[in-house]
Amino acid sequence: MVQELVGAIVALLCVALVYTGMSARVIKQYERGVLFRLGRVGGEARPPGFTLIIPFVDRLAKVNMQIVTLPIPAQEGITRDNVTVRVDAVVYFRVVDATSALIKVEDYKFAVSQMAQTSLRSIIGKSDLDDLLSNREKLNQGLELMIDSPAVGWGIQVDRVEIKDVSLPDTMKRSMARQAEADRERRARIINADAELQASKKLAEAAQQMSGTPAALQLRLLQTVMAVSAEKNSTLVLPIPVELLHFLERGNRGDTPAAEARAADAPAAVGSSHPDPDQGAKEVTPEETAAPRIAPQETGAAAITPQETAAPETTPPESASPRETIPNGDRAQVPDLNGAPGPDPEIARRSLAPNPGGGPRPD
Repeated sequence: MVQELVGAIVALLCVALVYTGMSARVIKQYERGVLFRLGRVGGEARPPGFTLIIPFVDRLAKVNMQIVTLPIPAQEGITRDNVTVRVDAVVYFRVVDATSALIKVEDYKFAVSQMAQTSLRSIIGKSDLDDLLSNREKLNQGLELMIDSPAVGWGIQVDRVEIKDVSLPDTMKRSMARQAEADRERRARIINADAELQASKKLAEAAQQMSGTPAALQLRLLQTVMAVSAEKNSTLVLPIPVELLHFLERGNRGDTPAAEARAADAPAAVGSSHPDPDQGAKEVTPEETAAPRIAPQETGAAAITPQETAAPETTPPESASPRETIPNGDRAQVPDLNGAPGPDPEIARRSLAPNPGGGPRPD
């Protein structure tokens, strides 16, 4: 009798253990449990923790309440400005009502994926290429609103939608690259012109500042030479200041008048026939050394002038001592008033003729 009672108790314990094992459920923290009793929802969703169900009567469905990252396959479409592009995106959503997510839609993940693809294609057709490339934030907000509107009735909340990449044809990429290159070149030229303008203003101020002190220009030149020589170059280009050229030009102009003055004084010294009482010695010309001139006598006879040698005078018939012209070729001597032979006219003409060069004549 006792053995039968012990066996019955052990059997009951085993059945209780089996029943407990079949009815016990554990719901995780990020899950919610929806109980279906004989096919009908049995109250609110079960919270996380340990819970019991009736075996063979209840069915507990667990729903993940975490944020789900759902990638949207790349969609090819034509933008509003007739450009063919391929756009892919990603959707972040989570379940806020576990009962609605299980009852109102068959597979809420698949439903959200299809809705996201449809909305993405619609956004591509309504937008321009520039908006897809530069104004993505606005497109993300519009895409999120289009997906979230039907998903709210499914117990799903869309947290964020992001466009990941926009693929363009190769021809469009080359066109955009040329456009960007031209725009950057334009900006570079504008910046360069602005820099030249600012530099010219600064250089004008520097030139005005250095105009008061010419030594500053020389110091600046020396600084430039030092900067160039620091590079260890084999060739050094040294600019010559314009002031130095002006100085050399003024020096050349100053030598020319002095030479002309010396050339003008030379004929006067050579052609002088009257002795200067103030000078101690008389200048002797080459003609005088070759053919000595006959000095006039001390009786007060006048010297022969070039006019007299060029055109000899004929004394009147009543003169007591007429002046005779002796025909002697080119060199006819004219006698003096006192009967002395006069100087040779050719010698006088050569001695009195000025020499433009200021030096001795070749004859």
